[in-house]
Amino acid sequence: MPVITYLTTCIFDSGALKQLAGTAKRLGMSRPFIVTDQGIKTAGILGKVEDALGVAPAGVFDETVSNPTEKQVDEATARYKECGADGVIALGGGSSMDLAKAVCLLASHDEPLESYAAITGGAKKIGKVAPLIAIPTTSGTGSEVSVGMIVTMNNGRKETFVSPNLIPATAICDPDLTLGLPPHLTAATGMDAVTHCIEAVLAPSVNPPAEGIGYEGIYRAIGDGWLRKAVKDGSDADARWHMMMASYEGALAFVKGLGGVHALSHAAGRLHEKKLHHGTLNAIFLPHILRFHEGAADAKYARLRQAMGLKPGADLAQAIEELNADIGIPDNLSAIGLTAEDGPGIVDYALKDLAHFGNPKPMSADDYAKVYEIALG
Repeated sequence: MPVITYLTTCIFDSGALKQLAGTAKRLGMSRPFIVTDQGIKTAGILGKVEDALGVAPAGVFDETVSNPTEKQVDEATARYKECGADGVIALGGGSSMDLAKAVCLLASHDEPLESYAAITGGAKKIGKVAPLIAIPTTSGTGSEVSVGMIVTMNNGRKETFVSPNLIPATAICDPDLTLGLPPHLTAATGMDAVTHCIEAVLAPSVNPPAEGIGYEGIYRAIGDGWLRKAVKDGSDADARWHMMMASYEGALAFVKGLGGVHALSHAAGRLHEKKLHHGTLNAIFLPHILRFHEGAADAKYARLRQAMGLKPGADLAQAIEELNADIGIPDNLSAIGLTAEDGPGIVDYALKDLAHFGNPKPMSADDYAKVYEIALG
């Protein structure tokens, strides 16, 4: 029997950042701790947030790396405690928001981070965490309204943590913060949102509201053309608005689950020396996973074609490949630095990833290995 819970407060519109001071006050934050990265600081966005906050933050951690690590979680949590903060503001893409969620968790819980991992039943240990405001600066991850976070652990695994208590207390989604984002990042983050919507739709669990939102997000990003428009013109405010909404919708949808694309992307993303972008990995793996699952969910494939503006019977995988080419996504994994030697480890970790269990039909190690081999090019 499905049990459906939906989700959190989101302040969404151009100029929404102006609501930050009031939001912090409402949540009881008088000494917020900001988690962000150097790119956000250099771009001047951190300064805008500090101005909108109206008070000096208790501390700022601006060293977030792509695919944050357990070591960095420990460092940021120590800084949070040292400065006497009473809440967290996450500013940036998925990495900053995941790191901020982990800080909120460890600031209010005593066990090591690994003990809260979803795949080992740790979700039931996650109680109320420090208050969190999430402010996305890209349109892809949707972490500002999601139940989860991803951290690369000291043991090498890219671990998923899931709990309703990890959903930010409030999301402030201001599309103006994404104006001027470079085309390659707009494309990669946009394909992250698209993949969230598609994999959520295909996941076999029952959640019609989430599934309906997934279809709508796909239509917004692809069928209505906003992803291509955002990549083509970084100053198109309407395109930025719609892509931030598609990203938001992707996260609302993936409470239903994800699948093999994310299992592989998480497994590849743990390779820190490769410096791989999660959205780019998703975009490259997506058509190959769609081909693998062809025939396993025919009614959903038909509705996905409609949402994407395709003709009945069109090849979904080919349509994604054409979209990738149009927006500048690399053709294959080799182009971003992965090799055949990376394959066995990626396959092994994919089988252990929480997203693996959301495939519409089962995938074995051989299945993942074949997908990886083809995607390698």
